[in-house]
This record gives sequence, structure tokens and C-alpha cells, in this order.
Amino acid sequence: MEGIVSALNSVIWSPALIYLCLGAGLFYSIMTRFVQIRLFKEMLRLLFKGKPDNDGISSFQALAVALAGRVGMGNIAGVAAAIGFGGPGAVFWMWIVAFLGASTAYVESTLGQIYKERDVITGEYRGGPAYYFERALGQKWYGILFAISSIIACGIFLPGVQANGVVNAVAQVTGEGTMMNFMGMDVGSSRLIALAIILLVLGFIIFGGIKRIANFAEYAVPFMAVGYIVLAILIMFTNFSKVPEVFGMIIGDAFTAQAGFGAAIGWGVKRGIYSNEAGQGTGPHAAAAAAVDHPSQQGLVQAFSVYVDTLLVCSATAFMILSTGMYNIQGTLPDGQFIVQNVAADIEINSPSFTQMAMESVYGTFGDSFIAIAVFFFAFTTILAYYYIAEVNISYLTRSMGKGASKTGTFLVKVVIMIMVAYGALNSSGYIWGLGDVGVGLMAWLNIVGIIVIFFVAKPTLTMLKDYEAQLKAGGGTSEKRFVFDPKKFGIKNATYWEERYKQTVESNRKNDLK
Repeated sequence: MEGIVSALNSVIWSPALIYLCLGAGLFYSIMTRFVQIRLFKEMLRLLFKGKPDNDGISSFQALAVALAGRVGMGNIAGVAAAIGFGGPGAVFWMWIVAFLGASTAYVESTLGQIYKERDVITGEYRGGPAYYFERALGQKWYGILFAISSIIACGIFLPGVQANGVVNAVAQVTGEGTMMNFMGMDVGSSRLIALAIILLVLGFIIFGGIKRIANFAEYAVPFMAVGYIVLAILIMFTNFSKVPEVFGMIIGDAFTAQAGFGAAIGWGVKRGIYSNEAGQGTGPHAAAAAAVDHPSQQGLVQAFSVYVDTLLVCSATAFMILSTGMYNIQGTLPDGQFIVQNVAADIEINSPSFTQMAMESVYGTFGDSFIAIAVFFFAFTTILAYYYIAEVNISYLTRSMGKGASKTGTFLVKVVIMIMVAYGALNSSGYIWGLGDVGVGLMAWLNIVGIIVIFFVAKPTLTMLKDYEAQLKAGGGTSEKRFVFDPKKFGIKNATYWEERYKQTVESNRKNDLK
């Protein structure tokens, strides 16, 4: 099985996908005139604007749910793997894919808002790539293909990566504990206890729906992210004299990489996409659930979430690891040698170990334990986000089959995701990361190709951006003048939610005028 997964990865994550991700980000940055820079101030303003309604969540909650998906093992173990396999220069390419990917995130999340709909059973807002491929392109088969791929990726392949990181982090702190035979595997009691806690809390939250997920993520994600970044900054101050050296390593190694130019780009982009998910098609699901006045608002908020994920959290991890020297760089040299070896050769690269060792070198056992706690919250909230994405796509596939089919499909996803959490937690991390990469790659291929085709067919996101900027210039966003969006005015078809909303707005204004 491990050989099959490795072979699939070599095909899916060929240089073609690496350069497609970078190329799409550059293309949309140019087309939007670098919206990720021009409207940065507006991104910050929107974070705390808007309130949830009966069927949707607030902009900040949508950001938190999206960050729950983005901020996870990719930020702690993923950065370590990028450095361990691609050298310090891989961090530079993570930055590049984040900067360019912010424009891709704007595009896909705006599309998610434009073509969202109300769930016929729950009444909640639903949207994502499957919906906009069907409605914008008129290609339902492509929407079904993406929905199936995302259910496989987010329901089967990806949850195990997060759970694996949690149990590895716990074992790093507590030791393996008493070895036990569990379902034919020799597993330490510490890992089993960590797994049991994950499953209990996960079951409680996912059976509560998007509102419960959003409420949990709204508090857990910012709290842990801020705490993590603060400790990382303190490490930077402790090793302040090494900061210029670390920058020099990252920039210099990006082009003359001791790990190889191709390795730096490949691992930087792969782990960058895994971490910030820009272009992967996961962000639009949370974006579509938000109650906003204009589709571009969630596009901008989700673009900002890419910055938070990579430029803040991932950078914090990279500086901790590189400034403390707690890393190895795996090469192709014989006899298991490393290009750079600063720590023991048996330290797992695809794990939080480098990060934990960096924290421990400064904060002692507290640092080690803090990373284990951070990994738990980051990974746990990511599993919640994966569940929500799988649920949305189950709803998409069963929306015309009746309430029974939808409930059955959703229940099965809950069961499967809990099984895969257990499976991933107790298996080899290298194999589990390989499965995760297959899932990310499948979704990225389908989503990026699809949104590029949509651009050449209709250009709805550029139209939305121009309309939003025009309303912003005219004073939109104040209590006296709210943003409005009429899809028919711009020739956008099948945006049924927004068509109905605009009719209601017009009718409400007419009644107010009569009064």
C-alpha cells in the first residue's frame, strides 16, 4: 500500500502541479491587480463586520472555520518536513505560494459565495467548488467529480495526518507508555489515551453541525495561534543575533539550495499548499456559509486567512527550528547520511519533533508540552473543518434524493472520519502523510483547472471585485449605505440565493419608502 501511495504522489505532485499552483496565483494576482495588497486594510475591517443570521455564520466565524482547516499539522510538522526534505529554502517558496495564493483564495471563496444555496433540509448556506462548477460552468459531472474527490480526501485521506501528529506529539512528551496489542498492532498506552480523547470530543462536536463547529473554532483557533506566535517571537528575541543568519539561509538556499533547487521549490510549494490550502478548494466551503452583504467580502477575508496561516504561523515555526538548529536535512547520500545533521538521525522528519525540540531548547519541558497542546488544538480543529467539507459535499450529492439519503450520507461520513482518525493515529507517519498529499493534490488539480476555466468563460470574480470597489468608493459599508449585489445586473446566471436576496432588498426598500 505504501508503494502505491508513493507512486500516486509522484504522478499527482509532478512539477506540473507545482507550477500550476504558482502560475494560477501569479495569474490571479495580475488579473486582480494584486488585490491581496491593495485591499489589505479592507480585509482587516471586514474581519469583525457582519453578524450571523439564522442560516449562516459571521465573517469572523467563517474565517475561524477556514483557519481551522488551514492552521493544522501543516504549520508545525509540515514546515519541519519542508525544511527536512527541501532545506531552509523551502520556507521561501512557502512564502511565495502564500503571497500569490492569497489572490487564488480570493477568487475561489468569492465564487463560493456567488453560487451558494440554502440546504433544502437544514436551511443552512451551502457552497463550494462542486456548486460553482455546476452553476458557473453548467457542468454537473465536474461538480460531482470534485464532490467525490473532496469526500475521499477530507473524509478518508486527510484526517489521519492530523491525528497522527497529535499522538506523536503526546508520545514525545510522555513517552510511549505501556506497550499494548491493539487490533494486531503494538501501540503505546499514551497514544491510545490521546486517541480516545480525540474521538470523544470529535464525536460531540461534529454531531452538533456547523454552528457548533464555528463556535468552537471561533475561540480555539485564535487563542492557540496567538499563544504559539508569542512564544515563537520570544524565541526569536532569545536568538536575536541569529535572525539575519536565518533570513540569509532561507533566501540563499531558495536558489542555490544545498538540498537541491528542485527540492526546495517542490517541498515548499507542496507543504505551502497543504498548510494554507489556497487553490485546494477547501476554503470556499466555509466562505459560502458566511452571512455577508456582498460576495467579495468573504473573498477578501479568506485571502487574509492565507497570510495568517503561512506568513505568521508557518514563519514562526520555521524561525524556531532554524534559529535553534533543531533540524536535519535528508539527502540522497548513501548509508542513511544527511546533508545537514544537527539532531539524532532517528528523529521523524514528518512529525512535530523538530518544533518540539526547538521549543524545549528554550523553554524546557514547558515548550515540549506546549507544542503537544498546540498540535492537539490545531490538528483537532482541522479535523473538524475536514468533516464540515465532507458533509457539504455529501449534501451536494444527495440534495435531490430526499432527507433520508442526506441524513444517512452525513451519518456515514461521521463514522468514516472517526475510523480514519483512529487509523491515521496508529500508523506510520510517512505513509499517512503520503495519503494526505494524494488528497490535497487531487482537489488542487480539479479546483485550479476549474476556476481558470470559469475565469475565461464568465469572469464573475473580477466583475464582483470592480463592483465592490465601486460601492466602497461611494461610501458602501456604512450604516447609512450597505453593500448590495444584483447578479442579473452583471449577467451572472444561476446565482439564485443572491437573486432572491436582491428581490427582498428591493421590496423592503419600497415598503420603507411608502412609510
